[in-house]
Amino acid sequence: MTPPDPTIYFLCCFFTGLVATLVIMRSALRHGHLSSDHDLSGPQKFHARPVPRVGGAGIMVAITAGAVLAQINGLAITTSLWTLIACALPAFLAGIIEDLTKKVRPRVRLLATAVSAGFALWLLGSVIERTDIPGLDILLPWLPFACALTVFTVTGVANAINIIDGFNGLASMCVFMMILAMSYVAFQVGDTFVFTASLITAGAILGFFVWNFPAGLIFLGDGGAYLLGFLLAELGILLVHRNADVSPIFPLLLCAYPIFETIFTMYRRKFVRGVATAAPDGIHLHTLIHRRLIRWTLENNLERRRLTRRNSMTSPYLWLLCLTSVIPSVLWWNSTTVLSWFLLAFVVAYVWLYARIVRFRTPRWMVFRRHR
Repeated sequence: MTPPDPTIYFLCCFFTGLVATLVIMRSALRHGHLSSDHDLSGPQKFHARPVPRVGGAGIMVAITAGAVLAQINGLAITTSLWTLIACALPAFLAGIIEDLTKKVRPRVRLLATAVSAGFALWLLGSVIERTDIPGLDILLPWLPFACALTVFTVTGVANAINIIDGFNGLASMCVFMMILAMSYVAFQVGDTFVFTASLITAGAILGFFVWNFPAGLIFLGDGGAYLLGFLLAELGILLVHRNADVSPIFPLLLCAYPIFETIFTMYRRKFVRGVATAAPDGIHLHTLIHRRLIRWTLENNLERRRLTRRNSMTSPYLWLLCLTSVIPSVLWWNSTTVLSWFLLAFVVAYVWLYARIVRFRTPRWMVFRRHR
């Protein structure tokens, strides 16, 4: 029996995610009092009307549909797919409950994600065994340290995706690009499980993205952000763990934007501003780009349509930034030396760009002005 074309999983999850997200949006009148984001005035709020923030539910439905299709086709990796989905449930449910109740503290969500990482470590064997970072690999043969590093990494990446989820299409498209890059490398090394799981995830994301960008008809929410962050981290760890040819720097460079955004934010809050690292603020890189580069809508009393457009025009700047790490990671996925140099270049470029924008010295070629 000839195995089905892998693209069928992508298309199945895309259409399932498209329909499932549409159903959530159309039924918002019934559940909007719980599922919609009614806060329009917070430091990280850039929408003009209440919007459902449970887009992660549609993504989870689509991913589940991909596993069902694999079951129907009798794929050998079906059990692993179901196990991965089951492991993701604590992180996803903690995020969805926060989306509905607004009462789940960040520490609880991080703890739930750590539980998900622990389950994946136990059931899928997804443990970090090598990093190619001088000094760190000496400790990895000690299993407790390797397990702790794995759980910390997965939790950190999931939190990082949640942090960059600030504008229409920003987090979802960044994860989409990173997941597709991962599927390409998995295909190169013949890893059927990571390849198929990546295609399933990518299709589910795209189905959501159609409704999220540019109109912002539904938001990813904490449930979606933690779900995608968990899957991104786990698939990266599994790809390196199962394939010796893949450099461990590959997933690190691949996720450089959300990871370094998180590290830089923690440094800025703790040592520059002297506030709690979990405290929300309005000076993320994506927030600065929104306020200082998209200048044609800085008038008072913005119309709803213009505010939404300004929101959406922020994301492409960050997509390009994300691509500066995704492209080299795909081209040199098996070369630790080359990937390390690109990682260093990304960090330097990020800090330089942030410093220029925050000091009102943004390069002129980056500023978008409306031509009247």
